[in-house]
Order: sequence, then C-alpha cells, then structure tokens
Amino acid sequence: MANQHKFRALVHYVLSKRQDSPDTLGAVKLNKVLWLSDLNSFYEFGEPITESRYIKRQYGPVPAGIVPTLREMERDGLVSIRNSDHFGKTKKEYVLHSISNGEFLDAHQRKLVDKMIDFVCDRHTASSVSNATHDHIWHAAADGEELPLYTVFAVPGTITDAEREWAKMVIESESA
Repeated sequence: MANQHKFRALVHYVLSKRQDSPDTLGAVKLNKVLWLSDLNSFYEFGEPITESRYIKRQYGPVPAGIVPTLREMERDGLVSIRNSDHFGKTKKEYVLHSISNGEFLDAHQRKLVDKMIDFVCDRHTASSVSNATHDHIWHAAADGEELPLYTVFAVPGTITDAEREWAKMVIESESA
C-alpha cells in the first residue's frame, strides 16, 4: 500500500464519524465506505484518497490492508474490536478510544467521505451495500483479484460484429 499512514487515518476518521451510532458500521460497511471514498475521489479528482489496493471478495471490494491496519490500531489503543450477534450473523463492532477529526483530508475529500459514510451507513444494510458493489467490474474479476480504481470509467456494453471486424483488421495490419 503506497500510503499506509493516510489509509489508517481514513479508517480512524470513518470509525470516528460513527462513534455515536456504532451499530450502523460493521466490517462490511467500513470496507464499502473506504472503497467508495477512494473510487469516487479517483473519479471526481483524478486521484484516490489513500492509494489502497482493493481486492474482490465475496461481499464486494475490500481494501488489501484492512485487517493488519485494524489490528495495528487495536494494538495501539485507538480502537477495540469485538464480535456481536446481528440477526443471527456475526458482526464486527468498533469501540473507539481516540477520535479523529480528519485533518489529513482537504475540504473536498472530507465532504466526499462524509457523503459516502452517510450513503453506506444510513441508506443501506450490509447486504444491500454489498449487492450494490457487485457491479460489472466486480463480476468480471476472479475472487482475490485486484479491482483497479480506473475501472470506474469502464462502461458495460456489447461488442458488435462490425467492431470485431475492425479490431481484427487493426491487429492484422499491425502484425504485417
């Protein structure tokens, strides 16, 4: 991960924003807030917030460094992580011991992250936000494969016979 410090700071900020309603932010939603924050930052501003790598997993994109980052934050006394029962399923709960004000974010980034937190936590269940991140890019990747942020610009569609013929002619002309 190119900027571990900024990734950890973003995780801390997201957890801080939900300290008063921790039941609205478990592991699935945390992963989605991070993914959507970086993805939308890349789309809107041309660069992600954290430069984290995201991996295809069963419930959608997951930051590659999330587990070691949370362990490190727990070891450093910033957060306690516990499992709780949530409608018959295990859910991660985060209890913060230190609050982040997000000073590492510029005003545009902070507004975007806050919007993603509200979108994921207030408008979705863990299941519905997972389904929402199962888009055409996620479906095209193999489990464990990286999902590059530039895929935000990929547009699903069908290739016509005319386009196949054109591509074949280009390939043949370049190899001649």
